[in-house]
Amino acid sequence: MIACFGALLVFALPEAAAADDWYPHPADALWTWQWTDSAYNTTPTTEKVTVKETKGSTFTLAWTTADQGNADDAVDSAGTVTLQQTLNGLVTADWQSTLPPPTFPILCARAAQCGNSLASSLYNLIWGSRAPLLAEPLVKGTAWSGTGGAGNDVASTSTYAGTEVVTVPAFAQPVTAAKVRSEVTQAGALGDPYGSGIRTVWWVYGVGPVKIVFEHSGGTNPALTTAVLQTSNQTPKMPPTDANYFPLKQGMKGKYRWTNPTYFKKPVVESFTLDQVVNASARFTFKSVSGPIKVAAAYGFTSNLDGVTNIWGVSQAASLAKLPKLGPSALPADKRRHFFTPFDLMTFGFNPLIPAYPSAGGSWAAAKNGRDFSVYGVSGTAKVIGVQRVKVPAGTFSALVVQTTLKQPGFPFGSGTRTSWFAPDKGLVKLVFRHGDRSVSTVELLR
Repeated sequence: MIACFGALLVFALPEAAAADDWYPHPADALWTWQWTDSAYNTTPTTEKVTVKETKGSTFTLAWTTADQGNADDAVDSAGTVTLQQTLNGLVTADWQSTLPPPTFPILCARAAQCGNSLASSLYNLIWGSRAPLLAEPLVKGTAWSGTGGAGNDVASTSTYAGTEVVTVPAFAQPVTAAKVRSEVTQAGALGDPYGSGIRTVWWVYGVGPVKIVFEHSGGTNPALTTAVLQTSNQTPKMPPTDANYFPLKQGMKGKYRWTNPTYFKKPVVESFTLDQVVNASARFTFKSVSGPIKVAAAYGFTSNLDGVTNIWGVSQAASLAKLPKLGPSALPADKRRHFFTPFDLMTFGFNPLIPAYPSAGGSWAAAKNGRDFSVYGVSGTAKVIGVQRVKVPAGTFSALVVQTTLKQPGFPFGSGTRTSWFAPDKGLVKLVFRHGDRSVSTVELLR
């Protein structure tokens, strides 16, 4: 990470888990770390970390080795790291510190004015992981890429590896931690390959990181950096669910059957493919298999701390089924939405489809302005019922149930109650839309 040399002063989400609990930062928060490096810092170094400042969504952590009872040959350092909480997770916004020890590898192409350092616990945490440092929501399958270093010359690919019980001196009992593994690469530095390797960080909900292990690249006896939390006044919490109820994984495929006996005698069968993923956004495409509706459609979704959100949709269709018209009356007829695919039924009304960290009883309401209201003109509320077993042709699943009430004035087919079942690693597996005109649309995953 960049080290600025010179004078240094050391010092809504819809009913979901608190976004900043992966790194809480109340004004009185305190963490004490101890770290070693098998090659360059064999004497344990203790650092005290406090919250220097909080401004809106950003907070600055300050560390110092002063007055921590360190041995004379331990590393002396002090610095700050500024983090920002965004919809996509924690971002490293800024950092500065005293000079790294001259015995450490030079992590730049030139020794003069080198702004990179790994001589602290926090620098090992944020090395190569600027945006984001920690992606959210943290669910199964989450992976991301990042850069870092003074000149963006460090790259990383990070993967959430699930939860693990760890023991650290800060707590009397073992704690459940989210494990994040990062492959870090740096090329062209005088101290190569010290800046490259495998870093593993254990994050405890309600506390922040509690353990960092950086297995550096190089030779037959590569260096190993280990940082472990010794004390903290923050309290560990059980992490929110990491079930991925709407995975955005490129290459996913499936097939749905949609029935509505009132309006078509034969079921509509359509297949989908998730054919493009960029960061946390994805595109699904639909095409007809059989039935009275012939369609080609595509939909865009994103997943962040606002939840799973539909951001666009386009379709071309020819239908023998005479479905009732949808509103809103404020839009001309050629600008109104239609029900052509199961995803039209699923996304109709308002966002999000699912909160970032859903829990039973969580609820949210339709906004009375903004994009969704302009497109749909729908009022209503959504509620997480909980996890239930559901059986469909594709199998039996423990699925998250979301129930939504919808009211589109003047259009009973766009009003009613929709119940959606979302299975981990599968997404939507069943949907029942009881329309205001007393017809019922039922969608089931076939495979």
